Amino acid sequence: MEVLEDSVSAWSCKQVAQWLQERGFGEYVELLCGQHRLDGPSLLALTEADLRGPPLGLTVLGDIKRLTIALRRLQRRNQAQLEELGLRPADSSPAEQLLGTAGREWSCDGADRRCNGGDRFYNGTELRLRNGDRSALCSASTAHTHYNGRCRQHLSGRLDPEVWKTTVSSIYVFFVFGFTSFIMVIVHERVPDMRTYPPLPDIFLDSVPRIPWAFAMAEACGVILCYMFILILLLHRHRSILFRRLCSLMGTVFLLRCCTMFVTSLSVPGQHLKCVSKTYGDIWGKMQRALLIWSGFGMTLTGVQTCGDYMFSGHTVVITLLNFFVTEYTPRSWNLIHTISWVLNLFGIFFILAAHEHYSIDVFIAFYITTRLFLYYHTLANTRAFQHSRRARIWFPMFSFFECNVNGPVPNQYHWPFSKPAFMKSMIG
Repeated sequence: MEVLEDSVSAWSCKQVAQWLQERGFGEYVELLCGQHRLDGPSLLALTEADLRGPPLGLTVLGDIKRLTIALRRLQRRNQAQLEELGLRPADSSPAEQLLGTAGREWSCDGADRRCNGGDRFYNGTELRLRNGDRSALCSASTAHTHYNGRCRQHLSGRLDPEVWKTTVSSIYVFFVFGFTSFIMVIVHERVPDMRTYPPLPDIFLDSVPRIPWAFAMAEACGVILCYMFILILLLHRHRSILFRRLCSLMGTVFLLRCCTMFVTSLSVPGQHLKCVSKTYGDIWGKMQRALLIWSGFGMTLTGVQTCGDYMFSGHTVVITLLNFFVTEYTPRSWNLIHTISWVLNLFGIFFILAAHEHYSIDVFIAFYITTRLFLYYHTLANTRAFQHSRRARIWFPMFSFFECNVNGPVPNQYHWPFSKPAFMKSMIG
């Protein structure tokens, strides 16, 4: 018996399966109704993008188009039910489909911005929708956002900054740095005696003569990268999300570093390092020394000297992570910024090795772990794959907590956060 198409919102999964069978889509019944429990309301909400993307991932173009046409016909016959469910009718104008329902505010100031030269492109002069007023629409009614050099159609709704989560991530990295400083004090007490454990063979250190001023130059590279990132963070519209991601990644890598340098104590990499085992007395002495390291950011430029924290290089972690954030959250057309960032990253690594402050393996492992973690984190966040994976939510609970409300890639949009000077606000946005 054929199912009636005028009461779709009351359909069960079984009726949806029958409707699919009657229209020649029987091969998708198990996927849609069995695995994903599609009922009447969810069938009305189904779009072509849902069919193409995860978790459905249909690949036969003809089936996608035919099923999309059938869905549009079904939606047109059930417009009243669509409105009750808060969904737009299937035959609404393209501009309305793009802009969505009333109540949201959309704006693009300026005329016809291009993706190559800026970070946003709007086909038209002004795109606004305020309190249901759809009178001022752009000519093509299409908005694009610049994602690292590529223009993609995008509904430019606001991403929730969730400042409270950013505060949590800041507290997290604050305590991780404090814990790392304390572990560095413990490790200093266990530094192997160089007379018993001489420096290990290392191809790079054995081949390249030591440059005394190189480590200070490595830290200078890190400071410049830090200033570059702070400037991007200040101007980026989604600065809260950027800072939250930096804190969560930085804290996680340094927490791993605490484990590795506590478990394995490598011998000092060079005879020039006057590192000997040093005891700081009771717990309060250790805490004072840890506070000194923490307040000086563990940098020799601030007068902090540490020993034994070799596996793996914290300086490499910081320099590499800052470089990746600078290049990720600026448009690909900003070639000069990207080149400077990578040059600082690579020279910083070279200077660390040239100063003979770390073994080559320390630097290699630090670079590998930092880059892989950054790429895995952003791949999961941009594809939203963790939403459909129970294993990902179990193994990465902190990631799921921080990213659960960030829908897809973060667009590179900039604006001047202050009211003055006016020319900066008009120039940046």
